[in-house]
Amino acid sequence: MSPSGPRTLVAPPRSSWRDRRLHPDHARGLRLTLAATAAFLVAVPFTLLAFLVLGDWPPLRRLDTAVTDALAGLAADHPAWVRLMALVTDVFAPMPLRVAALVLVLWLLHRQARQLAVWVVVTMAVGGLLGPLLKLLVGRPRPDLPDPVAEAPGLAFPSGHALNAALAAGVLLVVFLPRVRPAARPVVWTAALLLALVTGFSRVALGVHWTSDVLAGWLLGAAVVAATAAALTVWRAAPPGRPAPPSGQKPLAGHGPAAGHGPAAGA
Repeated sequence: MSPSGPRTLVAPPRSSWRDRRLHPDHARGLRLTLAATAAFLVAVPFTLLAFLVLGDWPPLRRLDTAVTDALAGLAADHPAWVRLMALVTDVFAPMPLRVAALVLVLWLLHRQARQLAVWVVVTMAVGGLLGPLLKLLVGRPRPDLPDPVAEAPGLAFPSGHALNAALAAGVLLVVFLPRVRPAARPVVWTAALLLALVTGFSRVALGVHWTSDVLAGWLLGAAVVAATAAALTVWRAAPPGRPAPPSGQKPLAGHGPAAGHGPAAGA
């Protein structure tokens, strides 16, 4: 016993439920959270939406028709609006986004972020394959307007533009949120959200997709990003300039996803 009296052992503070769910090294942490998120998005909202479309549910059909008719009237009266929406839909089409992803992959490889580069390739490829497959399975036709301002081939559900824009937005968040200063993170979030939202909206504004097609594309894209991030554990790759922790060593406080630096913030 020390001269100053008995010593009291203080137990370390327990982490919160949220911190445990977002911890990259916890047995039921970030990986399980992302996997559960992906499963939920596919099993509940996306599957429900697909069944409502297949069953031609009257309330959904009326909502889709009302939005499409309203935007078709706007397009018919404003040619400049149509040109703007056509520009958006062309610039952020699936192929330009894939080219941009390829450039990003080359940059990541140059920065020796190989694991992250592989994740970008897998994410864009999985989403790119799922979209056409689900279009064939659902077989939903595109809107048939009396005076269309734009045309698009193929089937409607889910929207390929919305799906690939959601994938690109997720890639943008996962790759760049850990690499920018905290003050710049709202800019990254804004860019990612605008990319997904504006691209999806342009498809409905041009009358080539129903609103539910776009919503389905966003849901599926978010699910793919979460699933591939969980499968490939992208947070294990340290950003350039920050050494990866040794095997078995936990990241320093404030450097993990719970602090807003990892893919939890981006997924």
